[in-house]
Amino acid sequence: MKLSPSLLSADFGNLRAEAREVEPLADYFHIDVMDGHFVDNLTIGPPVVNSLRRGLEKPFDIHLMIDYPIHYAPRFEVTPADMITFHFESKDEPFRTIEEIRRLGCKVGISLRPITPITAVFPYLDLVDLVLVMSVEPGFGGQKFMPEAV
Repeated sequence: MKLSPSLLSADFGNLRAEAREVEPLADYFHIDVMDGHFVDNLTIGPPVVNSLRRGLEKPFDIHLMIDYPIHYAPRFEVTPADMITFHFESKDEPFRTIEEIRRLGCKVGISLRPITPITAVFPYLDLVDLVLVMSVEPGFGGQKFMPEAV
């Protein structure tokens, strides 16, 4: 089992301090990046994530809940231990998105909204390191778990 605390619930004014507090318990950090278009919420972007990178040692899973992951993925400073996860439902073509993220030298994850059939990602399973099936509608923390996603 891996422990990946989500920084979405952290105080963004004290993001680095709160991340450091849980880092000894974490295998990696889950960082939600939202553009206000793909989902209705807006969170942090590359400048904040890259700044945070310089203060932490554990790998990042940068979860892009954005319309155009190909455009934004290269702006993140990643290591081979990191992962960038994009949504199947984004506006970029999944095969190309996987290829472009892989070129950055990190792992690739693909995510699904709860309403998207799991079969949608079958063509990509051999190309990704992670499939993230959302158990809430993406965009906001604190939602009720949707057991049908399992």
